[in-house]
Amino acid sequence: MTTTEMPAVSECTVSACSYNDHGCHAFAITVSGSNGAADCGTFIPLTAKGGLPRISSQVGACTRSDCTHNVMLECTASAVRVGPGQGDHAANCLTYSPR
Repeated sequence: MTTTEMPAVSECTVSACSYNDHGCHAFAITVSGSNGAADCGTFIPLTAKGGLPRISSQVGACTRSDCTHNVMLECTASAVRVGPGQGDHAANCLTYSPR
């Protein structure tokens, strides 16, 4: 899979993330998590904004092998949405779908 084939982060509504500045500005995110939650492992809760000024973020890796979109730890969804989670799960992959 090349970077042009990686699924884009089409939406991120987690305003407390340093990479979110009217959209995700991380080069790539990692989807991780446990206990039924598919967390955005790239979430960083800082007041300073980071990332690249012009970027279309992508899913670099997914460790949720129980997701229907996960094939050999690569995400095969056409795009992913990231949104707020609950409790210790500050940012979740909303495209996650258990097998």
